[in-house]
Amino acid sequence: MPSIKLDALDHRILAALQRDGRLSNVQLAEEIGLSASPCLRRVRLLEEAGVIRGYHASLDRDEVGLGLTVFVGVKVERHGQEQAEAFRAAVISLPEVISVHLVSGESDFLLQVVVPDLRAYEHLLTGTLLRLPGVSDIRSNFAIQTVKAPSPLPLSHLPK
Repeated sequence: MPSIKLDALDHRILAALQRDGRLSNVQLAEEIGLSASPCLRRVRLLEEAGVIRGYHASLDRDEVGLGLTVFVGVKVERHGQEQAEAFRAAVISLPEVISVHLVSGESDFLLQVVVPDLRAYEHLLTGTLLRLPGVSDIRSNFAIQTVKAPSPLPLSHLPK
């Protein structure tokens, strides 16, 4: 559960900022029907509470030269706390790994990796991923096409 109680105005602020994180406070206030000062106070509270984690530009992976996306299932040997922390610290430090999820199923972790091409992935796999602490198995799934890119969270589905 969120650390703060979100109301309908907070949901509208969050939805607007997800659509366009570059909105000025005046534009945001106008869009959600508040005056500028209360709007700014709400945004700052949402930031301080960690609901808003930051503001980012969405980049085209192909245009910046990172045309290969690989979903990597990683199985670890043991599930001890020390082993898991060593693996987590190592994988978090890899810039090619843009997300890491602890999952259930055949793998223990699911990594999303972006690299320029297959040769770069091979280098990452053999030179780094297979050498991470506790790794016993790796399964790579290559994205052929992105059907739906990361998108805003579905705030309209939350209870009001």
